[in-house]
Amino acid sequence: MKTVALTISPLIVPASLNDADAADFRAYGDLNRLVCDEAVGLPDLAPDAAQMLPEWQDSTDSIDIGFVARVDDRIVGMVTLSFAQEADAHAAEVDLLVLAEHWGHGVEEALMERAEEEARARGRSLVQIWSLHRPEEADRMLVPRTGCGRIPAIALSDLLEARGFVLEQVERNSEFDLRANPEPLRAALADALAFAGADYRVREWMMPTPPELREGFAAVQARLSTDAPSGDMDFVAEEWDAERVVRREARLTAAGQAVSVVAVQHVPTGELVAYNELLIAADRSGVTHQFGTLVSKEHRGHRLGTIVKCANLLRWRELMPLSAVVSTFNAEENRPMLSINEAIGFVPVSYAGAWQKKA
Repeated sequence: MKTVALTISPLIVPASLNDADAADFRAYGDLNRLVCDEAVGLPDLAPDAAQMLPEWQDSTDSIDIGFVARVDDRIVGMVTLSFAQEADAHAAEVDLLVLAEHWGHGVEEALMERAEEEARARGRSLVQIWSLHRPEEADRMLVPRTGCGRIPAIALSDLLEARGFVLEQVERNSEFDLRANPEPLRAALADALAFAGADYRVREWMMPTPPELREGFAAVQARLSTDAPSGDMDFVAEEWDAERVVRREARLTAAGQAVSVVAVQHVPTGELVAYNELLIAADRSGVTHQFGTLVSKEHRGHRLGTIVKCANLLRWRELMPLSAVVSTFNAEENRPMLSINEAIGFVPVSYAGAWQKKA
């Protein structure tokens, strides 16, 4: 292996993508999409620079930092870290962005070393990272500690194993064709609504969330960090209130993104007990991303997951007629949610591995 002379410098977070110091952040957005395209042929899995910038500029709930690797003046890779700001958070989430042409020259090792050093310097005891994989068989298949799902070994997984990371979980990335016949969705929604009964009613809105629903939406969003299957990945219990809902939605909509929320309200208590989010970038003809989806543990078994998914997909067809596909990730051990997806027409297109290591 021939090593190269690297310089690694902090990623500058500009006030605007039009500023003189914004070139590296724009390059970050481009590289993010190129890596996803190279890994699984799905560049739209990655947000662009405009979508990411508001998140990086607001450090209230999470601090994001990055480092840029160069050979001479040419960018050959980047690594980013995200630090949740809850008092008991002790993990750093890492994303390594190095194209195949730059692997094998020390770039990936140097960036990972820098990321792990930074995690330790900030007092984090765990480092977490995700790898993307095509839906194909290979000579060596990797099975996570959950025992659910499998992914083909790739250069990134080899690097992570060599550095002591453990594959904790596999997630399935599925897509739904928004141009398919909507009648199966309508039938599934009608059946689920009848099964759930009068104790549950559907609420729907476009972000920003109406003021009277913010506290309830905060409560159900907080459950996502604790109720969603995550294997042994150590995720902090997120702290949510109405103000955090407002902050998050300001970040999401700042770059022209649109988000539809369909929730289920438990009529006897007035609590929101399930929700589904669909998001699209300013380009309304692009891929739609399913963000949070959750049914509170106490209310599972009433087909609320089917209700929020089907209702939002039907609503989205009318709101965003130019978007052709919805992309979503679900843990391979989350059989109830995968069964809903499969029944209404989602098909697997890629997989992700969730890795963890003591810093």
